[in-house]
Amino acid sequence: MHALVVVAHPDAQSLTHAIASHVAEGIATTPSQAHPPASHTVEIADLAAEGFDPRFSVDDLALFQKTREAPADVAGEHARIDRADALVLVYPIYWWSFPALLKGWIDRVFTQGWAYEDVEGGKVMKKLQRLRVHLVAVGGADQRTMARHGYFGAMKTQIDHGIFGYCGAQVVTSELLLASDTGYPEAHLDTARAIGRKVFANAP
Repeated sequence: MHALVVVAHPDAQSLTHAIASHVAEGIATTPSQAHPPASHTVEIADLAAEGFDPRFSVDDLALFQKTREAPADVAGEHARIDRADALVLVYPIYWWSFPALLKGWIDRVFTQGWAYEDVEGGKVMKKLQRLRVHLVAVGGADQRTMARHGYFGAMKTQIDHGIFGYCGAQVVTSELLLASDTGYPEAHLDTARAIGRKVFANAP
């Protein structure tokens, strides 16, 4: 099986990138039960290095309004996700949410007609029910701050439910890695590798 790991951080030497690499390593070293000793495959999408444009343009609006086809870069992202059985997002927490680069990727890529479809009666057809999603957020605040203000719960409502639930994708992992965690930062790399190993742990 195949996973797409999307990372949104401008510094390739950052902890966020190291965590993404360790998640990918965990996936790639998990043997396939259907084709032993072969392993599952993984692709890392480095949005910053690839120069993905997160700005929602008039072309994106036209796609939403169904008056034009998807722009080439959006169609390319659709194809990458369509090839994947699992989607992993690894990102730093900026102002208690995604960084703008990743939010723009969601805004432009999770489009009507591909991720969901508005149908008669105000209902929504969820079109990504096959997709399993794993979220790995990297933050600087401590657990006490996150709990006291309900930040992580708010993020789960906004991201897990508001985005992926709306499209029907199943959020399997929603992990929060903080600077206050015991063993930081090395322990986060072990956790990341373990997350990767679980992505297809029970898959054929």
